[in-house]
Amino acid sequence: MTDKIVILVTCGSRREAKKIARHLVESKLSACVNVSSPVASIYRWKGKIQDDREYLLLIKTRRELFPKVEAAVRALHSYTTPEVIALQIVEGAQDYLQWIDESVEPRASGAKP
Repeated sequence: MTDKIVILVTCGSRREAKKIARHLVESKLSACVNVSSPVASIYRWKGKIQDDREYLLLIKTRRELFPKVEAAVRALHSYTTPEVIALQIVEGAQDYLQWIDESVEPRASGAKP
């Protein structure tokens, strides 16, 4: 088990997705953010089924940074209720996991690797 996570966020435009991605990497909240090609998103919103084109962000970071990532996404996102969910990285190539660790802000005092 690692302390690394992938956070999923969907955005309504490529411009918004790239703005959020760049901010997260520049502020060292994420080591890397992948911006997908448009994906079809079918979901229920306010009692109606929606069928929209969205851009998916795959944000690689440490679990302890989730609250800061969520706050940054909420500040920059146009949606009232943006998707911000984290998936645990159970295993991964050690050199890649180390690169994530070295690319984001330093650990809080007492935080375990």
